[in-house]
Amino acid sequence: MADKQSFQAALEWPGPILIDGGLATQCESMGCDIAGDLWSAVLLQSSPRAVIDAHRAFLDAGADIIITASYQASRIGFMALGLSGAEADALILSSVTLATQARQEFLQDNPRTSRRPMIAASIGPFGAALHDGSEYTGRYSVSAAELEDFHASRLGLLDASEADLLACETIPSLSEAKVLAELLRNAKTPAWISFACRDDECIGDGTRLIEAASVFTDHPRVLAVGVNCTAPQHILSLIGHIRSAVPDKAIVVYPNSGETYNVADNSWRGEMNLEDWVTAAHAWATAGAKLIGGCCRVGAEQIRELAEGIAGRNTRR
Repeated sequence: MADKQSFQAALEWPGPILIDGGLATQCESMGCDIAGDLWSAVLLQSSPRAVIDAHRAFLDAGADIIITASYQASRIGFMALGLSGAEADALILSSVTLATQARQEFLQDNPRTSRRPMIAASIGPFGAALHDGSEYTGRYSVSAAELEDFHASRLGLLDASEADLLACETIPSLSEAKVLAELLRNAKTPAWISFACRDDECIGDGTRLIEAASVFTDHPRVLAVGVNCTAPQHILSLIGHIRSAVPDKAIVVYPNSGETYNVADNSWRGEMNLEDWVTAAHAWATAGAKLIGGCCRVGAEQIRELAEGIAGRNTRR
């Protein structure tokens, strides 16, 4: 059984807590084909061992938290492939099972490790299921009730799973944040919420981050608030906004490489900015970030650099 208090206890650890990098990035580097609408979630059906191996790469690199392959997994996506609702739910839950297996294998091979890695069940935004780029803009043509219907079933599944925490990530819209805030009030599992930001002040739909983060002031189940899949040059300013909005919450940051995703041809454009990753991460930690990692285009190599640099520990611990 998962220890639903492990995340809260981990927030008392000295030093930063390291999150993994982009699971899809790692899977691609291992030769997996994830070009379809389901992105890395397709591997839950086609190549579950690859998912385990990708998680294991991040654990070996020094990650304290691995995020499941459920970001783009949804009933909408799997049923479009001809699966039933029950089969879709089983695949979504399998993302936690695969992460759990990766952790078990890691602990068996590293019995003297000082920290027990945690599993965060990824809950991506509505736009991720659409695969049209709206996960970065929050421009949805749906009501709050429809957003609630979309999130409620998956969140319920993952809340009842063996995950240590829920990672509601890449949230680009204020309305979606409000929907998740209400759903999470009744969750058994602690959570974090991380927003996708378009600059150093606003989330994807143009709402100021201070306003969006304030939705989670005094929230009983959301223990950390932050940003992910955002260009690294914006992170330092965004940390300041989060501290102002929710001083009682831990801060979580896991930016992308600085490139921009083009949904039309599944490509990344712009300049990768990972050379000063560890230096930047030191600044993020100094500014108040407790949980630090990477998102798209950030692989196990960068997480290893974080573990050896900012955390100052041997990656095998």
